[in-house]
Amino acid sequence: MFDEFIRNEDSWISGKGPSSEIIFSSRVRLARNFSNYRFPGRATAAAKEEIIKKMHELYPRIDKLKNAKFFRMDKISELDRHFLLERHLTSQEHIASGSGKGIIVSNDEKISIMINEEDHIRMQVITSGFDLDTCWDTLSVIDDELDKFISFAFSSTLGYLTACPTNVGTGLRASCMLHLPALVLTKRINKILELLAKISFATRGLFGEGTQALGDFFQVSNQISLGPSEKELINNLASVVNQLKHQEMEARRILLKQYKMRLEDNIWRALGILRNCRLITSKEALSNLSMLSLGLNLGIIKGEDLFGKTNGKISQIKARELINNLIIDIQPAHLQKIESKPLGSRQRDYIRAEILRKRLGGKNV
Repeated sequence: MFDEFIRNEDSWISGKGPSSEIIFSSRVRLARNFSNYRFPGRATAAAKEEIIKKMHELYPRIDKLKNAKFFRMDKISELDRHFLLERHLTSQEHIASGSGKGIIVSNDEKISIMINEEDHIRMQVITSGFDLDTCWDTLSVIDDELDKFISFAFSSTLGYLTACPTNVGTGLRASCMLHLPALVLTKRINKILELLAKISFATRGLFGEGTQALGDFFQVSNQISLGPSEKELINNLASVVNQLKHQEMEARRILLKQYKMRLEDNIWRALGILRNCRLITSKEALSNLSMLSLGLNLGIIKGEDLFGKTNGKISQIKARELINNLIIDIQPAHLQKIESKPLGSRQRDYIRAEILRKRLGGKNV
């Protein structure tokens, strides 16, 4: 199940979006609850089943979800649940227990709706690069269509009611995943993260809440949902992300000007490791892929350098797509899906190395 997602060339992982040399992805999420039902944390099993049934019957009537697929979380394997998590289509809380939960996923993976997570509905749109407006425009249409069929829990004074008080109001969380290796290397990242917290923006790792910033990836999102309008929240985040983008670009210029030789050495060493390793952890692989991405975007390595021997030039977009896909494909659940069997930790390290060598033009002997 979900194997076709690995071969999806037009998903949010593609690296084809605006400013994708720094901004990996953009996402907007809305939390909504049915009126006259308790929130999932207090709801009975029967009530959760009613919510699942209603959404199963309703989603084909929503224009942008006509080609989407519906899954009960208790009917898919634990591996498939982790696979969806690694593709940013669900959450840690949603996969913890499949009972009374469901998910709707579009064929291109850009739209997903979690059913009976912390709220009855958590719908999101995710896309490549810096494109919050497209995410919001798509999600707003879906929200409006659902509103025709569902009576949402709403207060005339507070707005949409949610299980977590921080989501009350618009119920909106917008986020961007940024690749900030130069700010890490120049040791400016900690001060920036402290400043973000002071102005009510949350920072998480590559796989969301509770995860570390592996591979120099940082997910930045709004912390408040009450007060400003949806558009204002998105514009505020966009402004912050633009500032982070410019800070990263300036740090990259400093690295090129003051530490070019050392930077070049680190980048080419990273490619050498990935092309020749026989065992590699996901943490080490992400660190080296991060350096490759930086090297590609600075022009230190070219697209054709990543593919090994070729008959011509490889575009930067194609090369970035390769790196982005590797960042996701080397995760534990993806490796087991690719191999179609369970793998222990050491086996995953071996298969991960094998995949990296193969895709980056290394030796397989």
